[in-house]
Amino acid sequence: MINILITGSNSYIGRQLELWLNKTKHNYSITRISLRNGTWKTMDFSKYDVIYHAAGIAHIKETKANSDLYQKVNRDLSFQVALKAKKEKVHQFIFLSSMSVYGTKQEIITLDTFPNPETYYGLSKLHAEQLLESLSDESFKVAILRLPMVYGLNSKGNFTKLKNFVCKCPIFPYINNQRSMIYIDNVSEISKQIIDDQSSGVFYPQNNEYVDTGNLVKLIGRYYGKPIILSKGFAVLLRAMKLPMVKKLTGNLVYDKSMSEYKREYRVCNLEESIQEISNQEMKKT
Repeated sequence: MINILITGSNSYIGRQLELWLNKTKHNYSITRISLRNGTWKTMDFSKYDVIYHAAGIAHIKETKANSDLYQKVNRDLSFQVALKAKKEKVHQFIFLSSMSVYGTKQEIITLDTFPNPETYYGLSKLHAEQLLESLSDESFKVAILRLPMVYGLNSKGNFTKLKNFVCKCPIFPYINNQRSMIYIDNVSEISKQIIDDQSSGVFYPQNNEYVDTGNLVKLIGRYYGKPIILSKGFAVLLRAMKLPMVKKLTGNLVYDKSMSEYKREYRVCNLEESIQEISNQEMKKT
């Protein structure tokens, strides 16, 4: 039996990991908690083998006024939980970080790429990583997942916005680019394997294939029954607007594929299979 504590009661990734582990033949005992009210400070962590730290803030608009909040939650709170975990003899601490620690200036990220965050979110994740790595040793293994964009049914962020747009609008800009993304089931599976193996270090998981936004849009249209016309003229207009969202949509940002290998295969779905699965799940709910 592996006893796992997942922090972040509202975490999408945390919830999906719990569902994933409960479907397997292995014996996992899973507890999910909120860190919002401070009651975690009086909990007994010694009964847990693993803490999967999914608590944090991400999908809020960044302003100078909330820059400190990112550090307090993503850096300071993460470190406080890890300190308690180490003191109480937890064996492994898994931290969900982000590709955002690299910024967006380097289109192809390799193991030699130096972190260069451009957002409060990315900076807070990098600072948290540095503090957590200082705690890592043979008896307290720290695993860091620098995730690219995570997508799945009801995921927060740009994928759901894009899907909703495609389902409402029959025309979309013609975009030919490459992005690293990862389907939520693939996140859950590599998380499971890291737990099973008691692995430590920094990991860079992603789907098998890079995602071309134009191809992604066509797949969404196909499996949601919404035919899409890709317009080159629309793409030129969109790029001319120079909005941050447009850059995320049309730009290139990938991990070198060699960075993303693990001991065993963890990618249970490719891109097309994942879009089909998301649409099937959504149809069942309607």
